[in-house]
Amino acid sequence: MKLTGKIFATLVAEGVEDLEYYVPLMRLQEEGATVLTAGLDLKPVIGKNGLVITPDAVIENLKVAQLDGILLPGGWAPDKLRRYSVVTKLVAEMNKAGKPIGIICHGGLIAISAGIVQGRRATGSLGIKDDLVNAGATWVDQPAFREGNQVWGRVVADIPNFCREFVAAL
Repeated sequence: MKLTGKIFATLVAEGVEDLEYYVPLMRLQEEGATVLTAGLDLKPVIGKNGLVITPDAVIENLKVAQLDGILLPGGWAPDKLRRYSVVTKLVAEMNKAGKPIGIICHGGLIAISAGIVQGRRATGSLGIKDDLVNAGATWVDQPAFREGNQVWGRVVADIPNFCREFVAAL
């Protein structure tokens, strides 16, 4: 168990892509990590495919020093989360600290709003390709890859590749 003693946060809100939340969460737990499900509050959210997810941490209370990495799953949640400065500030500070940030599908919207994509390679759903390019990223149509401390994944079908890259980055 490579990640015993490590703490990660995965950010959720209404409409998070259920598989992009649950599969990486379970993969990190499989390696012994503690994963905090962090929301804007502790109210349960319903994922894009109807699964109920109950946060056990509030994003505003997370501190970079306590986390070893962060996950930004896709779905519709990133478009909601990116509107909150506590979210974008946390992600920007994690990036500045060089801590691993897993970004899949529409999770890139949070990375854009946090100002961490300029001059970097990035991927995600084709739906955010123009957003990433307009924010200064170089679009790469690849299932998953590492770009410094950032680990990018394209879509649900690429979750196995994304999880391999994320765990390898840790």
